[in-house]
Amino acid sequence: MKQTAESKVANEQAIDKYAKDIMELARDTITAKFRFFDAALANLKLEARHGCGGFATDGARMIYDPKVLLITYLNEPNIAVHAYLHALLHCVFFHQFQYDKLNTKYWDFATDIAVENIILEMNISSAALTRDEEARDRIRKLKKWTPNITAEKLYRDFLTNGISMDAEKEYARLFAVDIHDSWHAVKKETDEIIITEEQWKKITERIKTELKTFSKDKSGSESLNNNLDEATKERYNYYDILRRFAVSGEEMTLSEDEFDYVYYMYGLQTYGNVPLIEPLEYKEVNKVKEFVIAIDTSASCRGSIVKGFLRKTYDILKGTENFFHTTNIHIVQCDAQIQSDAKITKESDFDDFIKNGKLNGFGATDFRPVFAYVDELRDKGEFENLKGLIYFTDGYGIYPERMPEYDVIFAFLDDDDMRSEVPVWAMKVVLNETELDGGLG
Repeated sequence: MKQTAESKVANEQAIDKYAKDIMELARDTITAKFRFFDAALANLKLEARHGCGGFATDGARMIYDPKVLLITYLNEPNIAVHAYLHALLHCVFFHQFQYDKLNTKYWDFATDIAVENIILEMNISSAALTRDEEARDRIRKLKKWTPNITAEKLYRDFLTNGISMDAEKEYARLFAVDIHDSWHAVKKETDEIIITEEQWKKITERIKTELKTFSKDKSGSESLNNNLDEATKERYNYYDILRRFAVSGEEMTLSEDEFDYVYYMYGLQTYGNVPLIEPLEYKEVNKVKEFVIAIDTSASCRGSIVKGFLRKTYDILKGTENFFHTTNIHIVQCDAQIQSDAKITKESDFDDFIKNGKLNGFGATDFRPVFAYVDELRDKGEFENLKGLIYFTDGYGIYPERMPEYDVIFAFLDDDDMRSEVPVWAMKVVLNETELDGGLG
């Protein structure tokens, strides 16, 4: 019995050693071939974890199950390099940091397909798997609908159109390499030192710079560059955007800054219910009171993304104190002409619109009717102090030539060099479509 136990220990030690050697060789292979990944690889510490079932990363560690690795290695000798690259690319594109905010099933598929597409384009012999040709065929079909594949664009498509059961099985078989369960814990506070999203962003910026600077380090992957551009492009906090439209106004509320409780209580105690200073009932506050949300309902802007934008707006307004008790918000739908105008005067109006509102239009796009319509409303006295208008659109429309008398923001889901330039008097923002996963119901 003692000999058997000793043999078992020796066997496990041998498994651990062989597995570690394979993973270290995989890391060195990637470092030698792709020098721009050196900083990223240095920040992923190798960790053997028996029983985890395969490969995984939490943003700080490259985790592997030694037994699963060796068993898989017998049929797929390139699995270690492939899995290492797969997990590394998840980190480079910050996929794990958005996990708990999204539909995890769709995000799992979208991120796996995106990084596998990059690995296939790199055409690395030391990372080739037996399923590669079949995976390439499936990606060619996907590119008919999403030409420039990124996780974000695939996720948006999956949210809009869904995934059939057959497609789910196929995606899992062809593109799943690692386990994403550890992504749930990435943002939780622990005693362990983990690499933050900000640290990975710095690493990704370095990779992007080195790719553009050193020609001999070219990756051979257009999709790598597309995904790097997607990951590093500037994002805007939608809450900050709404703050641009804050207007001054008065509400019936105690002004803490101008009220002195000492003198007030002294008067009550000394003169009997006669305060020396009455509390000021009004104070100046900056809250959203009047603005316009214009929704481009042309054919390319239909579906859950538009509805997600409205849901995002609703959640921000309801989740903060950015509402007056009485509001004057117009949600205008327009393609080439005004389709509808929903006036929001209180929270229940917004609740009703989110629950029962319908999208109308789906024709061509022309921005000018919205601005003309808002000017008509202003002339009729509909607004007392309209601060601004935010236009959610794909950008393929005709802009007005004249600058309006209020701030304007054009909000896009992605950058596109093919669309016309936004007028100099307007602000252009690119929103994060992965957060726009709600709907009107």
